[in-house]
Parts: sequence; structure tokens; C-alpha cells
Amino acid sequence: MLLLLLACEAPANAEGNMEMESFEVGPVRDRRFTEIRHLDLTYTFAAPSAKKAWEQRAEHLRRQILVGAGLHPMPEKTLLNAKVFGRIERDDYTIEKVYFESFPGSYVTGNLYRPKGKTGPFPAVLNPHGHWQRGRLENIERGSIPGRCINFAKQGYIAFSYDMVGYNDSSLPDHRSGQLDGIREHLWGISIGGVQLWNSIRAVDFLLTLPDVDGTRIACTGASGGGTQTFLVTAVDDRIRVAAPVNMISSTMQGGCQCENPPGIRVDTNNMEIGALAAPRPLLLVSATGDWTANTPAVEFPAIQRVYKLFDADAKVACVRMDAEHNYNKDSREAVYAWLGRWILDNPDARSFKERPFEVEKDEDLLVFADEPRPSNALDAAGFIESRISAAERQIEAAKPDDLASLNDFRAAYGPALKHSLGLEQPGGIAVEDRGSSALEGCSVQKLVLGRKGKGDAIPALLFAPAKAGAKAPATLVVHSRGTRALLDGGRPGSLIEGLLGRGHLVLTIDCFGTGEHVAPAGTPDRTTRYKFFDTYNRTDTAERVQDILTAIAFLQNRKGTAAINLVGRGEAGLWCLLARAFAPKVQRTAVDTAGFDMTSDQAFIRKLYAPCLRRAGDLRTAGALIAPGNLFIHNTRGRFKTGWVEDMYQAAGDPSALRIRGTHAPDKALVEWLLAGE
Repeated sequence: MLLLLLACEAPANAEGNMEMESFEVGPVRDRRFTEIRHLDLTYTFAAPSAKKAWEQRAEHLRRQILVGAGLHPMPEKTLLNAKVFGRIERDDYTIEKVYFESFPGSYVTGNLYRPKGKTGPFPAVLNPHGHWQRGRLENIERGSIPGRCINFAKQGYIAFSYDMVGYNDSSLPDHRSGQLDGIREHLWGISIGGVQLWNSIRAVDFLLTLPDVDGTRIACTGASGGGTQTFLVTAVDDRIRVAAPVNMISSTMQGGCQCENPPGIRVDTNNMEIGALAAPRPLLLVSATGDWTANTPAVEFPAIQRVYKLFDADAKVACVRMDAEHNYNKDSREAVYAWLGRWILDNPDARSFKERPFEVEKDEDLLVFADEPRPSNALDAAGFIESRISAAERQIEAAKPDDLASLNDFRAAYGPALKHSLGLEQPGGIAVEDRGSSALEGCSVQKLVLGRKGKGDAIPALLFAPAKAGAKAPATLVVHSRGTRALLDGGRPGSLIEGLLGRGHLVLTIDCFGTGEHVAPAGTPDRTTRYKFFDTYNRTDTAERVQDILTAIAFLQNRKGTAAINLVGRGEAGLWCLLARAFAPKVQRTAVDTAGFDMTSDQAFIRKLYAPCLRRAGDLRTAGALIAPGNLFIHNTRGRFKTGWVEDMYQAAGDPSALRIRGTHAPDKALVEWLLAGE
């Protein structure tokens, strides 16, 4: 059932003098308070039954990863300014030192191992190292990065091993310092994981600049954290033709380091599904009995294999399990050599790829800046953060539309980024619980609990309806940041609701996530601090509130008898409504109270409107671009909410008259008049 409210024009009699309690929907059980996703949860993954459905899902997930990593829209690929030097000559391979700029002032450092005495062009292998104590220099029985790169070179590959952030030659901060993963950094899409994903993408770019690299035959392999880097870059960069993540893809542990947890990338997904994004390219899952990949042959591999079956590519995915602790040991390396040999070198004989003895160089002969001076423009953490924020701002401003064609281009680039930053979805089926109705003089009020079917959300709602409502009536959704109670006047609807009811409107009010009656059960731990990396796996309060507004709009759209829908946001809920309206094109008129929000202040976003990557996605500016030229009334700007951008969007859309702006707070009467002006 649906809830509509009727304006009450006559004075309330004794029967109509309802107490505030009469408007209470009552306690709700919302799983979003208690079912918190985290890295150690046991996950499942069931592939869709149709290839087209998977391809659509895969496109969604790739964009989600890129947005979470701060890489959508894609940053400018500036000059690499690569330097390759310090060649070491061995009998059948060479080693060189490498550095290049992935971002201006941010350097990727590593070693390049090349075949010697053979004719190229050669296939190439990226080797992200993972969390070994000595990074790319590690050479122990459980794992040797130089050892595998030497063997790749002996087999005819160009192998590139490169530092993770904060390891060895990297000029950025210590890997686990958290300096790149503060809340402000996440607001702008900056994270250590995002930087590392970008470095991997740029490492492919670097390899393609080498004349002796065959760009059609590029592979990637790494263990543990390097395994995470492997499947993430494979997911988003189809230039990686073969992948072998080692000891990482698991249903029970998603990655314990900050570098494996950029914000938003595992909202409603997990590493099994992300790993399946490699399909139909060849993928080898290497697992071990002594870590979280022990069940790969029975759990993770069959789940991913079902995606490969959709492409008739069963033979292109395989798994091996070693009886060992967490590792990238000789047995694991030989399995990878054979897999790459089969698909890159076209040699299916695994016996051809037994590891050959190797001798690792001294650390000082592999370190890039042992004798070479570090580039003078190399940035520290603070400089890097400010550089990336400035670059994001320049990119947004450079894309600012000035006509309809460029407006559509901007929407195509930034609209998906905004949607993913909030983790929004268009609700399918709406679940409605009817908790009874009451009559007032001239109107009725129905108590509802709304939610999306199968999601476990539960939104307290009141539907006010005029006593003499027609078969079809316009409906207005009114949202207040303090909940429905702030819209009431004692035992009566407040003047905004009354005014709309008096003109024949249905009025729906909701208590968005964490407001009004929507409260966590007593004793429930803070959901945002209960587990590490909360916003990697879960939506923030702001995102949940915007989703609740979209759910309520969908309820009205699905309700028989709704003629048209308007949207009103009071208090800070005006900002939530502005974001929601960007993804609700059927709403006719929208009035939002901006409460003097300072759009230029990161701290304002952090305190009142936090969602990771929101500013990187263009924040409320992108919302304005998506709404234009819909009827929009922005008020209570107080000189702090800058409206120049949205005014330009309406000019570009060709209908500036559809936008109204007021610096002071608009009283209820003015809002009612504006909402009714379109009828």
C-alpha cells in the first residue's frame, strides 16, 4: 500500500486533535545497522545465467573499481619521462634500473629484466611484489621476486618488477602510514590502493614504449598484496592478456592492507566476482593449503569458472593448490611459468618451464636511487595530495559544459562517477508494510515502512491524503534532515504539508537513514568503526539517505493514482534531495534548502555530506548538470552555496528560466506556491 496525505483545511475538532504519538510509525528493523560487510566476512558469488547479463554487470563493476580508485573519469596520462639505466649484463639476460612519472612528481621505480641473445619483440610480464618485507628485493624460499623475473627473462619475456607505495625507492610515505587514506583524501578519490592501480596501468604504458615489447602479449602476476594488484589491474585494463594472482582470491579474506581497500570497490561485490572480470582472458588461480585460499578448488575456482563457461572459455581458467604456507615459492612459480608459457608462448608442455637456477644481485645494484639522485620534483605525501586535488579540480573545470552537446558529454563522464560514489541503484520491487491509518479533519494519514525487496532496508514513512482526493493526484515527497517530526505542528501536519493537502496533493514524508524514528537498536555498535575499511564495503550515511529518497520516489511512481511527483528537501536534507534528483528524472519540480552549505569546503562535505570520491565525481556540481533543465528551486544559499555552476548548466541546457535561486530561507507558503506553479 501507499501513503498519501491530505491537506486539512478545517479546524481540527477533538477527534482530529491527534497527539504526536499518533504519527509514530514505530520501531523498524533495518539490516543496514547490523549487517556490516567487511574484509573477513564469508562471501558467495553466483554468476548470472546469461552472457549478456554478466557483460552488463562487468561493465558496472569495472566502473565501480575505477571510481573508487579515483580513476574515473580517467586522469590525464601525462608524459612518463622514463629513464632506463644501470644495465647489468649476465649470460642470458640483463637487468636495468627504471623510473618514470605516473603522475607529475610521482615516480614508479623498479627493475627491468630482458632476454639476451634472442630476437624480439618479446612478451612482457608485470610483477607487482606484494607485502614481502623487502618488497621487490625479497629473495627467500617462500618467494623471490628477482628469481622469478630472472626466470621470465630466461624464458623469453621482458619482466618488470616495480615498487608498491612506500617500498624501497618510492618517495611516497611508508606503506602502512595511512597518509594517503584520510577521509579528505577519500573524498577526492585519493588512496594508496588507487595510486597503485594507476601505477600498474602506467606500467603497461611504459612497457608499450619499449620497442622490444610485443604489446599484444602482456601478462601480470603477483602474490598476496601483489595478487590483489594483479586481479585489479586485469579487471580494468584489457591490455593484460593473461593473469596469475597467487594466494589471494578468496571467499573469506578480501585483503588486509589499506592498499587493497580503496573506498567503494567492494560495495555489493567481492574478490571472486572482481577476479572473474578477467574472463575470457586466461586466468590461473594459485592457492595454498596454509592460508585463506585453501578452499580455492572447491569454492572460488568453480564460482569463477561459471563465468568462463558463459564465454565457452572453460579451458582458459584453472587452479592449482600447493601444500604450503602463504607463498610464491618455486612450485607456485613453476605453475605460473607453465600457464604463461601455454597462453603467451604457445607452448603447452609444462616440463619446458621448470625453474632454472638463478643468482640475485646485491640490493644496492638493484635500487634505483642508490647512486642516482632522486628527481628534484619528486613529491612527498602532502605535496602529492594537493597535486591530485588540484588536478581533479582542473579536470572538472576543463569539462565544464557551455552548450547542450558538451553538457551531454559531461553527464556521460561524471554522471556514472557520482552514482558510483554514492553506491546508488534504481529500486526494483518496493516492499511496503502498512502499519495502519488515522483520520484527521479533511485528511488521512497512513503509516508505512518502505524498503527495497531483498535489501533489508526499512524506512519509516507517513502518507497524507486529502479526504476528497481524486482518482489521480499529484504527490510531493517532503524530506527533513531531522525527520518527519520536524514537519509537524503538535498533533497536526505543519504548514507545508497542510498547504499541499489543501491543493489536492498527496504528501509522503520519510525518516531517512539515521534520522527521526530511523534509529539503530539499543546497544548496536557504531557501524562505521566496528570493522576496518568501512567505506570499502559499505555505503556511508549520506549515500544511504540519498538511496532512501530514491526508494520513496520509486514507491510513488509505482503507486496507482500518482499523477506527478515533486520533491522537497528541508534543512540539510535539501542536499540529499539535490543528489537524489540527479537520478530521478521523472520528478517534476524540486525545491531544496541548502542550509548555507559551503560547496568550496572539504570540511563541510566531511561533516555534513560525506561519501568517498564525491568531490572527485564533481559533487553537487555534477548533480546540477544532471538535473538541468528540470524545474529546480534552490534557496537558503546564504552566500555560501555557490550557484554559478548550476546557473551555467541551465544556460547550457537552454532553459535558464527553469532554475530559481533565493539567498534566504523560503517559507512554506512560498514553496507551496512554487510547487503549484507548474500545474
